[in-house]
Amino acid sequence: EVGADDYLAKPFNPRELLARIKAILRRAGQAPSAGGTLAGRRLGFDRWVLDTDRRTLTGDDGAEVPLTSAEFRLLSALLERPRFVLSRSQLLDLTSGRAAQVFDRTIDNQISRLRRKIERDPAKPALIATHWGGGYALAADVRELQP
Repeated sequence: EVGADDYLAKPFNPRELLARIKAILRRAGQAPSAGGTLAGRRLGFDRWVLDTDRRTLTGDDGAEVPLTSAEFRLLSALLERPRFVLSRSQLLDLTSGRAAQVFDRTIDNQISRLRRKIERDPAKPALIATHWGGGYALAADVRELQP
């Protein structure tokens, strides 16, 4: 009745409870917009341009690449923090506001799909780098473009 958006069944792990509380407090302290802190901007990286208002990704050849909502949120999270390694747990929290489960491979699958769309050679990714034991990072400079 007062806005609960989470539930934890007993018995529970105290670490999971703490992680959920922190995630809720983080979300409560922010007024999220569709594009996060990137709302209303056009960002260039490598050979791509992301228009956060239109939610379109355009290549240097002018072709638009369709992105799912999950791919858009993931790419936005990486663009907000270029060259910064984000763990799977951090990416999951940033993109869907939930804590990762032990064997949760959601982020890995989304990274794989996104790589197939933006990498020159998805088998040898250069834009989204994997940091073993750490997570993922956007390995490109991000520049703000005029609308």
